[in-house]
Amino acid sequence: MTERAGGARETAVVVGAGPNGLAAAVTLALAGLRVTVLEAADEIGGGLRSGELAVPGVLFDHCSSTHVMGAGSPFLRTLDLAAYGLEWRRAEIDLAHPVDSGTAGALYRSVARTADGLGADGPAWERLFGPPAADAEVLLDEVMRPLVKIPRHPVRLARFGLHALQPATLIARRFRTEAARGLFGGAAAHLFGPLSQPLAASIGLMVIAAGHRYGWPVAKGGSAALARALAALLEDAGGRIETGVRIHSLDQLPPAATVLLDLAPAAAAAVIGDRLPPRVRRAYTRHRHGPAAFKLDLAVEGGVPWRAETCRRAGTVHLGGSFEQIAHAEREVFRGRMPERPFLLVSQQYLADPGRSAGTVHPVSAYAHVPHGYRGDATAAMLAQFERFAPGTRERVVAATATSTADLERGNPNLVGGDIIGGANTPLRLTMRPRVAVDPYRTGVPGVFLCSAATWPGAGAHGMCGHNAARSALRALGREWPHNGLARHAS
Repeated sequence: MTERAGGARETAVVVGAGPNGLAAAVTLALAGLRVTVLEAADEIGGGLRSGELAVPGVLFDHCSSTHVMGAGSPFLRTLDLAAYGLEWRRAEIDLAHPVDSGTAGALYRSVARTADGLGADGPAWERLFGPPAADAEVLLDEVMRPLVKIPRHPVRLARFGLHALQPATLIARRFRTEAARGLFGGAAAHLFGPLSQPLAASIGLMVIAAGHRYGWPVAKGGSAALARALAALLEDAGGRIETGVRIHSLDQLPPAATVLLDLAPAAAAAVIGDRLPPRVRRAYTRHRHGPAAFKLDLAVEGGVPWRAETCRRAGTVHLGGSFEQIAHAEREVFRGRMPERPFLLVSQQYLADPGRSAGTVHPVSAYAHVPHGYRGDATAAMLAQFERFAPGTRERVVAATATSTADLERGNPNLVGGDIIGGANTPLRLTMRPRVAVDPYRTGVPGVFLCSAATWPGAGAHGMCGHNAARSALRALGREWPHNGLARHAS
């Protein structure tokens, strides 16, 4: 199946055209391989899709919406994606976190400006986030590569690691005000797991540091613009994409020097079949998926009437209340219980990208953290959280579209049980995923690699799982990633 094809250029096949499949394909194409991408859906993008729902002219993102890690991606930021139509847009305030007192913590790209708004906790915020924000580019380069390696910047990585290894509950003790504790807690909740576990602080620390460096931007015209830009670059580099092609077995694929699978581990095991070594099959089929998301897209007349004026200018708003309330909700979800007050991430992309609105009707997207495979309807609980911090929201809703965990999986089979992070973020999986291995992308089958969000460094529209897997494939072919090849191609 993976024999080398004849001709001057070796061939590669990538199964799946989500952000990681596209990133893998671009990496291989720019390294000189002839690449074909096969996508089961009729549209590329996976989590990077956008479209109208109930109200004509009001544009929503289907899954990924705000791209703090995409803007800071060590791979994506080397590509001239602006030449292919990608434009990052940022709201005045990147992130807001309201609390029950009617105030809100606000995250700006400036660490100093953020600290100024946090009152007594300002100095503590600057001490904690000033250094990693200044080192964000270096840190992202380090932590978004497989961790089993010799670090290029050991001192900076160690300084960050001293905090990242801690539970988020311990880091939160540095702050005294509800706004600062909530602002950190909402970012830490991107873990989708207990905030009291070791390494739980790592996600929050990294996304806040990256936010201070790159902001929390959206793609003009919807997240699909990022997928289109990657696809256009791929085609310019000689690659091609076929949609509507569902792969059930490696035997369906044409001969190729290398194959990369942008699939969930169990799906990859099914496609590889009996070729997969037993130890790898066990790891893939027993892969533990994480808590899920329940999505609610609202077309809102005049926008959400937040009590905290700060929230009206923020591209992203976290709804969860106090740090303790967030930690309780995340613990419940991880244990398989639906909390009365779930944590919500709300995206107001139209503030940065007004073209997503239709007149005074604006798109507001939210997802709640819910148990894996949750079969209930979280709409009422989510709207109650809106009303808690923005009384009168219900009266302004022109149309609402709910997307359950099952709906998410039907729309994208990689989102097993509604899991949008590619697997449970346990302490082990925060260091090695999807299995314990020096090279997490190798499947044990020569020439076949896994490149989905289940691999390191995990979820997010940053393309690093695909890029890292493609580099592993290149090494297996006796090639090295041409670091300066991107600049030559872009010119």
